[in-house]
Amino acid sequence: MEISETILILVTLVLSIYYYIFKDFSYFKKIGIPYSQPWPILGNMGPILSQQETMADAIIKAYNLHSKAKYVGFFEFNNPVIIIRDPELIKTIAIKNFEYFTDHQPLANSKQDPLFGRILLSMRGDRWKQTRTLLTPVFTLSKLKNMFKQINEYAADFTYYLTKILKDKKTIEMKDILTRYTNDVIDICAFGINTNSMKDRENDIYTFGRMITKFEGSTLLKFFFMRNFPMLTRLFDLKLLPKKIGNFFVNVIDDVVNDRTQNGIVRPDMIQLMMEIRKRKSEMGEDLINLPCQAFGFFIAAFEIVGTCICCACHEIGVNSDVQKRLQQEIDEVVETTNGDLTYDAINSMKYLNAVINESLRKYPFNTFLDRQCTKNYELPSNLPGGKPLLLKKGTNIWFPIYGLHHDLKYFDDPYKFDPERFIKHEKEILNSGVYLPFGLGPRKCIGVKFALLEMKVVIFHLLARFDFKPSYKTFNPMRLSKKQISTNAENGFWMDLIERDDVHPAVKNFFTCNNPPYDNINSNKA
Repeated sequence: MEISETILILVTLVLSIYYYIFKDFSYFKKIGIPYSQPWPILGNMGPILSQQETMADAIIKAYNLHSKAKYVGFFEFNNPVIIIRDPELIKTIAIKNFEYFTDHQPLANSKQDPLFGRILLSMRGDRWKQTRTLLTPVFTLSKLKNMFKQINEYAADFTYYLTKILKDKKTIEMKDILTRYTNDVIDICAFGINTNSMKDRENDIYTFGRMITKFEGSTLLKFFFMRNFPMLTRLFDLKLLPKKIGNFFVNVIDDVVNDRTQNGIVRPDMIQLMMEIRKRKSEMGEDLINLPCQAFGFFIAAFEIVGTCICCACHEIGVNSDVQKRLQQEIDEVVETTNGDLTYDAINSMKYLNAVINESLRKYPFNTFLDRQCTKNYELPSNLPGGKPLLLKKGTNIWFPIYGLHHDLKYFDDPYKFDPERFIKHEKEILNSGVYLPFGLGPRKCIGVKFALLEMKVVIFHLLARFDFKPSYKTFNPMRLSKKQISTNAENGFWMDLIERDDVHPAVKNFFTCNNPPYDNINSNKA
C-alpha cells in the first residue's frame, strides 16, 4: 500500500506526540545510566533529523558522555538504546554471548516486504543462521579468486576509459564515477550482466541503484518510522522500496536464472554459485525468491557502501601527497614484478595498500554505529565501579558506537589524522582489539567483507597506476560530513583532479592491446 510522504510525516508527528506524553523519558535517569537530555518527540535523533548535526556527531557526543562508563543511554525517538562503549564488553556481546544478540532491530519482514525482508541483513533467528550457512561458500578463497579476474578486468578497463574522458575535464566528482564502477562490478559478479555505466549513464540498474541508496529527507524519516513503529508499518503496509523497484530486480534475476537453466550456461559469478546452493536439500535452499533477494542484498552493499568507502580512501590519498607517493611506488613495483598482469596473491600481498584502506575505514567507517537486539534476557556487568549489574530485557536495542571507538584518543593516537603507518606497525593488535569495527564483529560480521576489500584494492591499484590525485578547488580538507544522511558521506561530494601520470609503467599502457578490450567497448545491456 502506497502512502504519501505528507501523510507519513503527519502520522509520525501525531504518534510521536502521543508517545512523548505517555512514555517516560527519564528511563536512563531511573537506572543510573549517563545520557543526553532528549528532544521532545524525536529523542536524541532530533538534531540529526533536523540536520543540525551529523549522525557521527551524535555518536561522538553520546560516546563521550562518560569516559569511564561501559555503556551510556540514547533515545531513538521514544525508544531507549544502550550504547556499549567498552571494547571487551562489545566482544563479549558480539562473539562470546552472541546467542543473546543474534538479531538486528527489525525493519521489514518477508511477508510485508518479500524482497528487502529476505536479504541477509534483515533476517532473524534460525532463518538468518540457515541462510548465512548456505551463502558462506559464495565467498570462499577459491570463489574470490575466480571473481578476481572479472573485477580486475573491469577496473583496468574503467581506468583506461577515464584516460579518454579526462582529456577535456580533469576535475571529477569521485562518487559519481566510482558508484558507476561498483555498479558494473556487482552487476557482472552478482547478476552475471555486463553493463557500462560510464557510457550508458542512465541504464536501469544504475538508475534504480541510485534511487534505492539515497537515504535522506523523507526516505530517512520513513526508515526511522519503520524501525520505531513496526505495528503501524504493518498496518499501512509500508515498504522501504517502491514496488516497481523490487519487481524490477526480481525480474532481472529470474531472467538470468531462466536463461542459464534453459541454455545450460555456466559462469563464475555469485548467481551461478547461489543456483548451485539452491539445489541442496534445505528449506531455505528451496525458497525460490531467496536467490534474487540475496543477489539484491549484495547489490545494495556493493553499490553504495563500497563506492563510498573507495571515495573516502581516494580523498585521503589525494590530500596526503606523501601517502600517495609511497603507495604509487608500491603499485609500480607490483606492476614491474607481474608485468602488468595483476594476480589475486599480488594484490593481497601489498602491505601499504592494505594499511591505507584499513586506515581510511577507521577514519571514515560507512556505518557510524551497529545495532543488535537482545533476543533473551541478559545481564550486563555494572556500568561503573561500585555499581549494580543491569538486566536487559528481551527486545532491548543496543548499539556499538563505531565512530566513537574509531576516534577515541585512548585507542588511536591523533585519531583525526590519516596515518596508515598505525596499521603497518599494529595491524593484528588493532584488528583483534574490539575497537575497529568497519564491517562489524562476530557471526553477524559482513559476509562480503573480503569481496568488498578486494574490490577496493583493485580499483585503487589501477587508478594510481595511471593517475595522480590532486585536490581541486572544490575539495574540502578536512572533509565535511553530510548532515543529510546517517551514513558517512561527503557534504558536497568527493571532488578531485585526476591527472594522468607522466611515468605510467609501459606494462600498464600496453595492458589493453594484449589482454582485453577497452571498457567503452563492453556490451551494455539495458535491463
